Amino acid sequence: MSRRQNITRHSGQARVASASRNPVYFLFEQKPNGMPAFAGMTKLVILFIFFLIPVLCSPTPAFADIKVDITRGVVEPIPIAIPAFFGATGNEAQYGRDIAEVVSNDLVRSGLFTAVDPHSFVQDAGSLLVAPHFADWRVLNAQALVVGKIEAQTDGRLKVEFRLWDVFAEQQMTGLAYFTIPSNWRRVAHIVSDAIYKRITGEDGYFDTRIVYVAETGPGTNRMKRLAIMDQDGENNRILSDGRAMVLTPRFSPTMQRITYMAYYNNKPRVYLFNIDSGQQEVLGDFANMTFAPRFSPDGSHVIFSLSEGGNSNIYTMDLRSHHIQQLTNSSSINTAPCYSPDGQNITFESDRGGSQQIYTMRANGSDVQRISFGEGHYGTPVWSPRGDLIAFTKLHGDHFYVGVMRTDGSGERELAEAFHAEGPTWAPNGRVLMFFKDMPVGGGRHATKLYSVDLTGYNEREVSTPTDASDPAWSPLLP
Repeated sequence: MSRRQNITRHSGQARVASASRNPVYFLFEQKPNGMPAFAGMTKLVILFIFFLIPVLCSPTPAFADIKVDITRGVVEPIPIAIPAFFGATGNEAQYGRDIAEVVSNDLVRSGLFTAVDPHSFVQDAGSLLVAPHFADWRVLNAQALVVGKIEAQTDGRLKVEFRLWDVFAEQQMTGLAYFTIPSNWRRVAHIVSDAIYKRITGEDGYFDTRIVYVAETGPGTNRMKRLAIMDQDGENNRILSDGRAMVLTPRFSPTMQRITYMAYYNNKPRVYLFNIDSGQQEVLGDFANMTFAPRFSPDGSHVIFSLSEGGNSNIYTMDLRSHHIQQLTNSSSINTAPCYSPDGQNITFESDRGGSQQIYTMRANGSDVQRISFGEGHYGTPVWSPRGDLIAFTKLHGDHFYVGVMRTDGSGERELAEAFHAEGPTWAPNGRVLMFFKDMPVGGGRHATKLYSVDLTGYNEREVSTPTDASDPAWSPLLP
């Protein structure tokens, strides 16, 4: 096979879906004798996924009652019990504890779940595999229960399986199993979290994703800003650049193999492309003037950016295959921070063409320019939601910054976060959560720059831990 395939088994039938590069699941090949063999890969990847048969069956179909409508305002978190996944050996048991902890942390951070205190659990992990004692879990007010098992395979891989139960309906909601190499256990935990989130909310999760950001170190007069990448929960941090150039505004390509960003080399800002796998970078075009604010088109074939000339800046696109340049705006003003709509048909950007910094939209060819921000203050850094329904923005009003959202016609503006200095919103791939950064004074003339996430209610704001100060986050799509 030339393409990796993801095989999902349901009701005895196989559904095969082709996938992109950077596979999550191994190829499933057939030997001449009909026995399956796993194709070799160099990545730390998960092998395959299938539905488990429920342990408890009822004579007639029954549907779970648990459901969260996250399109509403403030949602009361669902109490969920996540005991350590069962493991027969010491190593298996440790993986089981670690995976359960990551799953619990993922779900709690979403603001839609609250974890039942593990110290209150009555039933042990081994007996849970036979059948949950639902009465014991109802006493703890657990509405959902996750039961898991870790089993080492003879080839060195781990089998990770889990079941999600509706405690009050006493019904299994879903059950899945994965095979992976041991060092990839954290990735599996995020995938389990996504499966639980989707089963209960009906929306895709966002836990199996990465964040690229700017890692900041050193004093304010000699600040080092390097390109960095991590999991969405702040783990697996890795520095990607050597610090010889100041890095700003990194953005993922849709395939997540490349990052585009702005860097200052010899005090001149230029837009670069960086290959995550190879570590190679290249300058985007050979322009005489400054280039900045880069972002990929939804299909990854173009980069849109700003080019400065004569005190003004205008928006351009470059075809990454042909290197053909197209100018989209042509006005004696500052036009920058462009971002495509998810269908690639429209672009939002900021401009001071009307006398103050505001948000505009236009067609992908530069036509039909419309101003959409009309509130008090200056608006910037617009980012189109992956769902296509909202545009996130930064607003400066008075002496405070705000991160908010508005509909694509400018109506329904809502402020989600406020700080001395907050900006740079980026969307989770499900369009329900934003990440941004705050630059806050901490005394003695010093500032701390940290990443935060907030959901669309504005009530669930949380700091995202990083080993250094951090700014300019960009959220990846779900990993393939």
